[in-house]
Amino acid sequence: MAVSGSFAMDPRQFERGLRRWVGRLSTESKRAADRTGTRVQNEARRRAPVDTGRLRSSIVTRSEDRGRVYDVTVGTNVNYAEHVEYGTAPHRIYPRTRQALYWPGAAHPVAYVDHPGTAAHPYLRPAIAMAEVWLREELARAGRRVR
Repeated sequence: MAVSGSFAMDPRQFERGLRRWVGRLSTESKRAADRTGTRVQNEARRRAPVDTGRLRSSIVTRSEDRGRVYDVTVGTNVNYAEHVEYGTAPHRIYPRTRQALYWPGAAHPVAYVDHPGTAAHPYLRPAIAMAEVWLREELARAGRRVR
């Protein structure tokens, strides 16, 4: 399962400050949303724990214009990203292709291993939490007042 997070910029929500663009987002507003997405991506990459660098380098941003809504999604498709973000509970590890588990240094093969779980290392959620603040800053830079 991939981990991703997104924020949506709905013109109805910002209608008071963006009345000039009802029905269509301005080019400047889309650029502000894209810049915000890049800031979220960079912050998530900065916060991501690094072993091989695969998780960090897999964090990307995607934008989609759906008419009245402009979506910016930041996420990753690495299969273990969810386990890093949320951690894991204690669990048993069973062999997949053999009858027992064995590794160099083990005294003997075993039927299963009790894994103690892993601590959560949130990297994406804290970055996404900053999206609203950064979006307001980017819109202000574009000369748009948002309440």
